[in-house]
Amino acid sequence: MADDQATTLWIPTINRAAGPLYLAIADALQADIRSGRLAAGVRLPPQRALAEALGIDFTTVTRAYAEARKRGLVDGKVGQGTYIRQLRAMPARSNSAPSGLVDMSMNLPPRFDDPALTARMWGGIAELEAEEGLDLLLRYQQPGGAERDRAAGTAWLSNRLPSIAPERLLICPGAQGALLAVTSMLAAPGDTVCAEALTYPGFRSVAAHLRLTVAGVAIDDKGLIPEAFEEVCLRRRPKVLYCNPTLNNPTTITLSLERRQALLDIAARHDVAVIEDDAYGALPANPVPPLAALAPAQVYHIAGLAKCLSPALRIAYLAAPDFRTATRLSGVIRATAAMASPLSAAIASRWIEDGTADAVLAAIRAESNARQMVAAQILPQDSLLADPEGFHAWLRLPSAWTRGDFSARLRSAGIGVVASDAFAIGTAPEAVRIGLGAVRNIEHLHQSLGIVADLLVQSPVASGLVV
Repeated sequence: MADDQATTLWIPTINRAAGPLYLAIADALQADIRSGRLAAGVRLPPQRALAEALGIDFTTVTRAYAEARKRGLVDGKVGQGTYIRQLRAMPARSNSAPSGLVDMSMNLPPRFDDPALTARMWGGIAELEAEEGLDLLLRYQQPGGAERDRAAGTAWLSNRLPSIAPERLLICPGAQGALLAVTSMLAAPGDTVCAEALTYPGFRSVAAHLRLTVAGVAIDDKGLIPEAFEEVCLRRRPKVLYCNPTLNNPTTITLSLERRQALLDIAARHDVAVIEDDAYGALPANPVPPLAALAPAQVYHIAGLAKCLSPALRIAYLAAPDFRTATRLSGVIRATAAMASPLSAAIASRWIEDGTADAVLAAIRAESNARQMVAAQILPQDSLLADPEGFHAWLRLPSAWTRGDFSARLRSAGIGVVASDAFAIGTAPEAVRIGLGAVRNIEHLHQSLGIVADLLVQSPVASGLVV
């Protein structure tokens, strides 16, 4: 009897303006299962009955039920109808330490709580099967990416790089893959390259692998200092300047337009190629123009999707200065990685084309802002360097603490942070980077940052225990 009542009474509440109706029905079904309104074993209304109740065509409901099966929400029984599946509880994937606190050493985009958007992301992936079929899984693509994926990448970057054309854009296997391809093309073993004195560890790894010498360029509270860059150019004659000018990793600093223009002028005078790592460039709502927008013929622009869309895709867009250089880089990609994953590239293109990518970016921005507000409330302002539009923070330590001691004490409490040594070219300051996005939710963030703040005001001796 309970099944019959559920079959008769379940009518989903759907937003008819929020994309395809079949996805809206599947989203409503998923939400009702999560809320407990629909229990395992309950039979759903027949497809024709639901179509009549909602005033829509039968095929829309058929697609909705098929989508629900793809998501593992329902099972169909021949002659008996469609039933809610018995879902097996799975342990949540997280970076939680045994204490229940979180390893904040990883700089991940924060998880957002939006079941409808999550379902939309998976729905776009499922639709690729019908759209592109087996070719997507059993065919190679050209090293620089398919034409459709280049066009999608151009659209994604259009607000930051309005003059970019698909012919200059390459699809790379993540930002690290793009960085390896560009650096190996521009510099040979023994050459000097330069970067901010506090820089992304991935660039240091690439330089070490390619047997390059990295010269650090001094920074201040406004970022990379142009005069210091020119001094390095005069003394060391570097082949490349690598920089991360927007929401710098680790310092969170965004370089001003004036400093960007000064750096480009110096690089042009000294014939230094510029690699712009724009990993976080999509996060600001009103970004400072990228270096590649100010000097397209001078800059190699890398825009990964890991920080603004999904780390799992491992896709980055590489904007080359011109078509000839893009062709050369395509050969380097072939030699180092063969190609980016066509499946990942297709997912990214699908999300960009149907607006899912913009929705995900908006959700990441909102969650990042909420987490930065928590950090600003809990951590001391004289120690904290952060930006409301980013999802990491740079914490300068009081004089009593060394970065090694502080990181070790936090680790013993189940909290992972990254000491400045990982980023420093030369002398490392007493500071740590905290990834606010790795925490599963705001509640855990409060707990974790509370312990960080408590430790800051203690002395190393008082907080230690040796027996």
